[in-house]
Amino acid sequence: MAKAEAKTAILADGLRYKSKVSGSPFTAGTSMGGSTMSCFLCGKHRLRSQLGTRKVVGKSQAVCAPSCKELDALLAR
Repeated sequence: MAKAEAKTAILADGLRYKSKVSGSPFTAGTSMGGSTMSCFLCGKHRLRSQLGTRKVVGKSQAVCAPSCKELDALLAR
C-alpha cells in the first residue's frame, strides 16, 4: 500500500514543513461520551463508551469491550 506523497513548502530560512490540514481527525465531541481514545491492543480509535479497562503489564489500559474482534463484528453490521 503506497502512501500519498506529502507536499512540502520550503520557507525563506530554509526550513521545510509538510503541508497538512490543521487539527486532528479525532476531535472531541461536545460531551465526555463523544470523545475517542485508541485501544491499547488493536490501536483503533473508539468512542469511550465502547472501551473498557483491563490490566495489561500491571497497568490499567483502555481496550475494546468486550473484545476487539467482537466490537469489529458489531460495528460491521
